[in-house]
Amino acid sequence: MGDKGEGQKMASSAKNLDELFHAAKRLRPLSPSEPPDALIPHSPVSPLRKASPARRDPASESAAAAAPSLTPKQKQRIEINKALARSKRNLRICRERVEKAKAEGMDYVKLEELLVEESWLEALPGELQKPYAKNLCRFVEREARGNVPIYPPPYLIFNALHLTPFDQVKVVIIGQDPYHGPGQAMGLAFSVPDGVKIPSSLVNIFKEVKEDLGHSVPLHGNLERWAVQGVLLLNAVLTVCGICYINLVTDDVKLKFYGVIIFLQFGFVGRRIWDWSQVIRNHQANSHAKKGWEPFTDAIIRTISQKKSGVVFLLWGNSAQEKSRLIDGSKHRILRAAHPSGLSANRGFFGCRHFSGTNRALEKLGLSPIDWKL
Repeated sequence: MGDKGEGQKMASSAKNLDELFHAAKRLRPLSPSEPPDALIPHSPVSPLRKASPARRDPASESAAAAAPSLTPKQKQRIEINKALARSKRNLRICRERVEKAKAEGMDYVKLEELLVEESWLEALPGELQKPYAKNLCRFVEREARGNVPIYPPPYLIFNALHLTPFDQVKVVIIGQDPYHGPGQAMGLAFSVPDGVKIPSSLVNIFKEVKEDLGHSVPLHGNLERWAVQGVLLLNAVLTVCGICYINLVTDDVKLKFYGVIIFLQFGFVGRRIWDWSQVIRNHQANSHAKKGWEPFTDAIIRTISQKKSGVVFLLWGNSAQEKSRLIDGSKHRILRAAHPSGLSANRGFFGCRHFSGTNRALEKLGLSPIDWKL
């Protein structure tokens, strides 16, 4: 996954969901005094009325027939707005369930109640009721009840599935696990919220987009716009633990910890140690690995492979490329490259041209290409 990053404010050119989607105006109903042939909608250009055969205007009909249809860009914009509305509704439901649980004095929401996108529930019937998933749910709920924060926040755990419904999936990008710094994870592989410092892996992704397609590097790392166009940004593990602080007294020799000790902080007053603070599992990657997420996300990939065709899978790095065993290469396009992290981007990620390659594959199938510009 992406490198560690600290949140800092920066200018953002991305619009959020509320800014990008506007509700349609309601239509005016007919009044009893209006004739039955009056049309309710009012054009911004001129009011329209149903023409009788005796009043046909050949010139007007010819002009209407010659009027241009929607451009591909306009059609794409309409589809994006529909997807934004759908994802906004999913996000609202998840927030409401989390808030309701808190109001009732509960420390967590059951994991299966946080997946609300109908298309995925239909594509994965009963998946969260299987024994492995039950164990996963208990683990996540137990972690949520503890003092260790979980990233991303509960209402964003299934954000990738809520922003990219099953019926809209055209591209799959597979990551490892969420960013583990405060405020970074948003439930989308490689993506960070507006105003958060862009991690180095995502910086390298943007560099490749620029070299491949000529798009300028954006000032933010929010990839929601890719997701609502059909790019499933799926991590193999959907949660990670945050920071846990344990205060120790000087005579305490029993240490119980769950992760890697990052550092010890000592305070001194004269020669006396007055406090010991130990930070454990601080920004620890893979802290929720092998707890049940991998079988669940494998089921997602396998279901896409079995029930859809013509999907482009972008597998960056060894971990992602291991997932190729779940994908039917005769039905789908698989593109492989090194991971975009700073350690490996120069060993095969830069120059892979996956973004233009993805669009060529989609266009061959008659599908609209992805607008990778943010």
